Amino acid sequence: MTIELPRSPITHAPPRSRRRRRRRAPWIVLVVVAVALVALVAAVVVWSDVNLTGDPTGLAKVEVQPFGGTLEQVRAFGPDGRRIPLGVRHGSLTPRTFLSPGERVSVDAVVRRPGWVGWALGKERHEQWTVEAPVAAVDARWLTVRPGSKVRVSFDQPVSAAAYGTPGHLRSVSLDGAQSSVALPRRSATGRVVVAAAARPWERLGAPVSISWFPPAPVPVAVVQPKPGGQLAPASPIRLTFSVPVDKALGDAPPTISPHVSGRWRQTDDHTLLFTPSGFGARFASNLELNLGHRVAVTRASGSGLRTTSRLAWTVPAGSVLRLQQLLAQAGYLPVDWTPSGRPVARTPAAELQAAVAPPRGHFVWRYGNVPPELRSLWHEGSYDQITRGAVMMFQDTHRLTVDAIPGAQVWHALLEEAIAGKRRNDGYSYVYVHSSVPQSLTLWHNGQTILTSPGNTGIPAAPTKLGTFSVFEHIPVGTMSGTNPDGSHYNDPGIRWISYFNGGDAIHAFTRASFGTPQSLGCVELPLASAAKVWPYTPVGTLVTVER
Repeated sequence: MTIELPRSPITHAPPRSRRRRRRRAPWIVLVVVAVALVALVAAVVVWSDVNLTGDPTGLAKVEVQPFGGTLEQVRAFGPDGRRIPLGVRHGSLTPRTFLSPGERVSVDAVVRRPGWVGWALGKERHEQWTVEAPVAAVDARWLTVRPGSKVRVSFDQPVSAAAYGTPGHLRSVSLDGAQSSVALPRRSATGRVVVAAAARPWERLGAPVSISWFPPAPVPVAVVQPKPGGQLAPASPIRLTFSVPVDKALGDAPPTISPHVSGRWRQTDDHTLLFTPSGFGARFASNLELNLGHRVAVTRASGSGLRTTSRLAWTVPAGSVLRLQQLLAQAGYLPVDWTPSGRPVARTPAAELQAAVAPPRGHFVWRYGNVPPELRSLWHEGSYDQITRGAVMMFQDTHRLTVDAIPGAQVWHALLEEAIAGKRRNDGYSYVYVHSSVPQSLTLWHNGQTILTSPGNTGIPAAPTKLGTFSVFEHIPVGTMSGTNPDGSHYNDPGIRWISYFNGGDAIHAFTRASFGTPQSLGCVELPLASAAKVWPYTPVGTLVTVER
């Protein structure tokens, strides 16, 4: 028997996947919205940047991205805080005043954000940058230039202005727009020039850079300054610039100078040696020779072509007579004073040496009134006259140098040392003139006054006192005078007092005579003892004595 149980009604639940989709739908919308907002914010952040970039013509360029807003204001300041006026066009910043290459500039910019961005991030954005004015650098400083070609200087970027020449004396180069290289005229086979350039039209010229050029040659070529074969001032440096590095041109041993000059060699760069004299440098009126130890090619004295040599030579000029007079006047050894027309010569060896060969302008004036006409007639500015000769002798004697009236190296060095130290002799100036016409007399003049006029005796007709102006060369308080009389006999007179020799054996001195005022000596100027004793202190070595009729 089969028993059937009653069936319960079956109830079907709704599908679970549909319920889940219904529950996820709002969240998906929210996520999408959130992602969109994040993406929008990210886009605003990414595309609202403000950058300072390079600019081919201006100082820099301000770039504002799409959501960045509008550039409201840009200001620039120099390193010292001064305001630099700017021109702004399409974000490009152009200074309206000249800047120096490499000058650091602070840039402040104000950007106004779009309204809907400004609501969230603020209405304005402030940015600060530091930028440098561009510097145009020379690609190569040592050039090989074939005969007939111009010297072409290349730069690492186009330049808008350039000039060339010597330091402090530059000549502008005409450029048709910005150029990456500049052609310079060439006047010799080798040469050296300084070049300055500016990358932008609103820049000053940069620091001058030395450029040297050389022709092709089988040995190293040297540009030598000063040019060999010419004159070299005592304190002038000697610069050697080679077409190859110094060690390849000369090896390890530095050049030698003859006669010896105090100073030192210094390698200023791979290709250049510089000798700088110390003290008072090379001797005046000397011939200087530089031995390189290796053969190099240098420009001929005519400036055309090259010659191969291992020795270079110059002539050191003598000191100027005019400058000698200026220095002696300043030191108190002349009856005149000297005043420069411009600024005084600096009290340094270099400045004084330069003035010694190239005297500054100025004027001389007599130190005293009542100057004897005989003395006035002896002064000749710029000429080695008797007054200057006597002053040199007095200077030599004062400084215990050989008294030869020659202004050699020792005299010049001592004079320059006194000029640098500002020393001055304060003993005044004396002058003696002798009248050989009867009645004969001697007059002593000192510092504008007649100190003494005394009768005296000059030489007899057989041994006359020579007319002219002479300098005292020996000054002794007592000595023995000897010689030959006109008749051939000899004399020897010991104990002669107050002797000042001025011409050979002729001297001013004391002598015992029954009378004075007529020719009685053998060429000397004899004075009474009291007069001679008064004259002697005023007649040191170098004092001028004029014998006239």
